[in-house]
Amino acid sequence: MASYRSELIQTLTSRGFLHQCTNLEALDAKAAAGPITGYIGFDATADSLHVGSLVQIMMLRWMQQTGHKPIALMGGGTTKIGDPSGRDESRALLDDATIASNIASIQKVFDRFLTFGDGGARMVNNADWLDGLQYIPFLREIGKHFTINRMLTMDSVKLRLEREQPLTFLEFNYMILQGYDFVELYKRHGVTLQLGGSDQWGNIVQGVDLGRRIVEAELFGFTCPLITTSSGAKMGKTAAGAIWLKAERLAPYDYYQFWRNTEDGDVARFLKLFTVLPLDDIARLEKLEGAEINEAKKVLALEATTLLHGADAAQDAAETARKTFEQGGIGGDLPTIDIPAAELKAGIATWKLFHRAGLAASGGEARRLVQGGGARLNDQKCEDENAVVTDAAVVDGVIKLSAGKKRHAIVKVG
Repeated sequence: MASYRSELIQTLTSRGFLHQCTNLEALDAKAAAGPITGYIGFDATADSLHVGSLVQIMMLRWMQQTGHKPIALMGGGTTKIGDPSGRDESRALLDDATIASNIASIQKVFDRFLTFGDGGARMVNNADWLDGLQYIPFLREIGKHFTINRMLTMDSVKLRLEREQPLTFLEFNYMILQGYDFVELYKRHGVTLQLGGSDQWGNIVQGVDLGRRIVEAELFGFTCPLITTSSGAKMGKTAAGAIWLKAERLAPYDYYQFWRNTEDGDVARFLKLFTVLPLDDIARLEKLEGAEINEAKKVLALEATTLLHGADAAQDAAETARKTFEQGGIGGDLPTIDIPAAELKAGIATWKLFHRAGLAASGGEARRLVQGGGARLNDQKCEDENAVVTDAAVVDGVIKLSAGKKRHAIVKVG
C-alpha cells in the first residue's frame, strides 16, 4: 500500500474509504501541513439517518480523530428540493417545520460519533444562505458557470432520463446548489475539502470547479465507494426495511443483530469501515475461518453497536443474543427442535421448517405465515416460503425462527 505523509489520508486509504480524489497528492500534502476543514452534506428527509450514511459519518469521525475539522452540513435548504442521485422518482416535499425537526433529531446521531464545541466539529445548515438567494442575481452570478451539456452527463440526471422517469426542473437545480454550498462553506468556514459517496462525484467536481472560477480557491473532492455486500445487496437495505441509526426507530438489539448477520466475506472490510479497531487487531480477526468467523462477527457487532448506542446498550444486546442463540432462549424457555446435520445440509423448505418447529399448525398455515411477512429467520424476514434453508443459516450451532414478534423457536443441529 502507498505511503502517505498525512495521517488523515493514510487512515482513509488503509481502511478502505478511498474511491476517487480530485488531486490526492496535493490533498495529502495539505493535510500534512496542518489542520484542514472538510464537510459532507446530509439531507433531512427523515428524523434519522440510516446505515447507508454511516460510511460518510465515519469519514468525518476519522477527520476529527486525525486532527482536522469536520463539518456536518445539514440540507435545510436542499432538502426542499431533493437530491435526484440514485432515484427513479422525486422525493416528497417537506415543510420547514418538519425539516427543522428532522435536523434536531439527526444532531443526536452525530453526537455519538463527533465531538462538537469550540474548535471541534460543527453542524451547519445550508438554509442559512440558500433561503435568502434572489433568483435572477443567483442565475447571473452562479448559473453561468454550469452548462446544460455537462449537467446532462451527470449520473443523477442521465440515469433518470435513460429510464424515461420524470426529472423536475426543481431537482435539476440540485447540483448547482450543492456546488454553491462548497463555495459558501469556503468563504464562511475555510472549508477546502468535500467528502461523499461515489454517487456524488459529479456534484462534488462541479463544486471544486466553481470554487476555482469564482473565488480562485484550491478545493478538493474525495469520495468513498458505495458499499454493497458480498451478495451484491445495497448496504443497509434489508427485507425488513432500512437499518436506522436512531434507537427509537431501530432498537440496539436489532442493530447489533444486523452486524452479527454480516456475510462472511464482508466481515474484515466492515471492521475497517465501521469500527475503530486497530488494523492489527482486524488483521488477526481476518484470519479466522469456518465457524470461528462467528467470533469476528461478534466483535464487529459489539464494536459497531458501541459506537452508536454506547457500551452498556451494546453489552446488553450481545448478552441477549448469547442467551437466545447459545442457550436456546432467555431462561431456556424457547421451544427447541433438533434437525440432523445431514438433513439440514441437504436443505429444508422454509415453510416445512416453521411447521416442524411448531410455529404453524399445518403446512398451509406455515406457507401463509411466510407469505404474510410474519416469518423471520435469524431476525431476517423470510420472503419465499419455498426458499431452502441449509446449514449456512446456522449461527453458533442454532437457527432462530420467529413467527410475529412474540413466538420464537430454536433449531439445533443434531
